[in-house]
Amino acid sequence: MQSQDVAPRPAPASASSADPFVDVEQAEAALVEHYPRLVRLAYLVLPPALGRNRRVLTAHALTQRALPRGRTSAPVIPAQSTGREGDPGYSFVRLQVVRTALEAGLPLKRKAWPKRSQLPPLLPQVWGLRLFPRSGGADELALDQRLSALSGPARAVYVLRGLEKLPDGDVRKILTAAGVGDVAAALSEADDVAAQYALLDSPEFDPCSLQARPTDLMRRRQHMKAALAAGAAVVVCGALLGLPGDGWAPDGAAAPAYAQNPAAQAALDPGRLTRVVPTAWESAARTDFSVWPARGDLTDDSALLRRALAVWARPGETVQVSATLGTPSGGPSGPPQLLYAGTVDNARVVILYDGLRIARYAEPKDSTKGAALDFARVDGAGRAEASAVVLGRSDGNVRYLMAPWVTKAAERDLMKPNSGAMDLDMTDGITSPLAGPAQSGTCTSWNVLQVTDGSGTRLMTDLGELVPARLTTGRPGSTREASGAEALRTWAPYACSLGAMRSTGVRSVNAWAYAVQPLPDASGSADWVCTRAETWRGGGTRVLAQFHTPGGAYGAVAAKAENVPSCGPKDPNVLAGVLWKSAAKGWYLLAAGSRDTASIRTTGAVSGSAQGNLLAVPAKEGAEAGLKGTLESGRSITALR
Repeated sequence: MQSQDVAPRPAPASASSADPFVDVEQAEAALVEHYPRLVRLAYLVLPPALGRNRRVLTAHALTQRALPRGRTSAPVIPAQSTGREGDPGYSFVRLQVVRTALEAGLPLKRKAWPKRSQLPPLLPQVWGLRLFPRSGGADELALDQRLSALSGPARAVYVLRGLEKLPDGDVRKILTAAGVGDVAAALSEADDVAAQYALLDSPEFDPCSLQARPTDLMRRRQHMKAALAAGAAVVVCGALLGLPGDGWAPDGAAAPAYAQNPAAQAALDPGRLTRVVPTAWESAARTDFSVWPARGDLTDDSALLRRALAVWARPGETVQVSATLGTPSGGPSGPPQLLYAGTVDNARVVILYDGLRIARYAEPKDSTKGAALDFARVDGAGRAEASAVVLGRSDGNVRYLMAPWVTKAAERDLMKPNSGAMDLDMTDGITSPLAGPAQSGTCTSWNVLQVTDGSGTRLMTDLGELVPARLTTGRPGSTREASGAEALRTWAPYACSLGAMRSTGVRSVNAWAYAVQPLPDASGSADWVCTRAETWRGGGTRVLAQFHTPGGAYGAVAAKAENVPSCGPKDPNVLAGVLWKSAAKGWYLLAAGSRDTASIRTTGAVSGSAQGNLLAVPAKEGAEAGLKGTLESGRSITALR
């Protein structure tokens, strides 16, 4: 069994003589910036007896209602995580979230008016679906069961210690300010649960990354019949008023026009779409999306192109709009370039490019109802990133539109480096269906797209967005394509970790095997790999330090971080550790740094040091320790967490 190292809790910061004041704007900025963390905090403190669906909606409702009505004071309780130190706005919003989450768990009394937090939330609401976080592993389930047995204040203690990294002194201040009567009892009760704080960051407890299932369909059908009978006259009148004279509205699912100016009208004119000749890429100075020709069997369908442009400019309420993080979803500033217009499976699809974004419009074959509009940011794309665009997904399969310079496309299982690639048929640049990576359940395979052109072969993976992410290997600053035999072996144990990077606007992911460590008790050697996901927007990079022992099918995530330079071109150095149990039942703290690491030392419950970039010291089960390293240049580095 493997577990992550946990840094010792920092000493409490001293409180100032007067509480700082917080205005609405400052609190709102803190709430928006740290919204996922605050909602996770509320979700963990709320009583599990609410049920996962109501718990998710209540967590979002309590967080969104945490803003003050005016200028107010905030207790001086420092936030311990990077980016929130000394922010009174965050301290105030966090206190409000904890207070209302505790109130939501109180039993209703006959003689007292219920508090707002004790009632089902008015907003947000989701009709016809039950929402719940993704399922975790056995460790997360066991922790959730142990937390459900605690009182609300004790759960708050455990979460503030583990998620917020607060010492007990600050936890005591928060609970006192939140109105908890017996704080000492809550602290003592929380001590009975093992400190598995790393599990609190699991998708099991993430109410911002959700799965959906239908509600009771039979009961809903009965209610629907009654509602239809009562509202039949309204429905008929509304249908008559909204029925277009010729059966098809000229703008399809677009909302009413809000602007009439020459630039806006030019952007909506299908006759002004930019079309590139098929051979333009052969002589172009830049090889990117700007030299893709227009392909598909509907490139001359002016009505379809007009609907696509109109919906892009002003999508109606029924249009499903999605965009990768950091991608603006407004209309084009001028006539965009047409990349594709044609029939894909049971839909008509139009793909457009405006120099910054790829926009994909799709509508059912026989109706404009159910139209969808997707955006992906692709500014600065080169030959490698502009190799493929997702045309459509159906039944777990993906069809791609390939760049005109691609000569061959194939499907490969990234988890099986010794198996060959299966060729995909290409017709007018469109591939046959490729089985996408598994979305849920046990990860037993990870299919990727293998692309070959005149410059070589590369791998790309579908992460749920319009443009697949490029996979590379090697030391940051000198990476190479992940298509060679050695690169495939490097990626194989860590392929499933790509699932944590879905829908985050990832441009490329690099895997770097930065250390090999002999294991104690003659247990063989372990590999240390750091994977770094770069995004199209620049920010939001994700770094995972992973640890793989002999015979293991998967690598274990030892540490992770966001928006750090570690394991990247600006700072390729990395340090991470893990608490590991050998086959001889001995526990050890193992740590490895990149090759420029001159020494490593531990802090906290485990004492030890080593020269070089590897460390292995005996430890006890559940021991908490921190790591610090020194580079050959003399600069200190800290471990990823």
